[in-house]
Amino acid sequence: MNEILLAVQIVVAVLLSFLILIQVKGTGFGRVWGGMSNSFSRRGLEGLVFKLTFVIAFLFLLISTITIIV
Repeated sequence: MNEILLAVQIVVAVLLSFLILIQVKGTGFGRVWGGMSNSFSRRGLEGLVFKLTFVIAFLFLLISTITIIV
């Protein structure tokens, strides 16, 4: 059981790191791929990545807590 939780925790940690690293502060995804954007709201892919980061962070904390309890 512990090995499975550890493997899942590692996968979630790598995914969380990736999601955090692809976010660009203040400019959005437009600057990453060469587009121009003057909008300050998160739309489309940028909004999805932002929300997914919170979900994956919650999963990481949940799995970490379960690992400590078990």
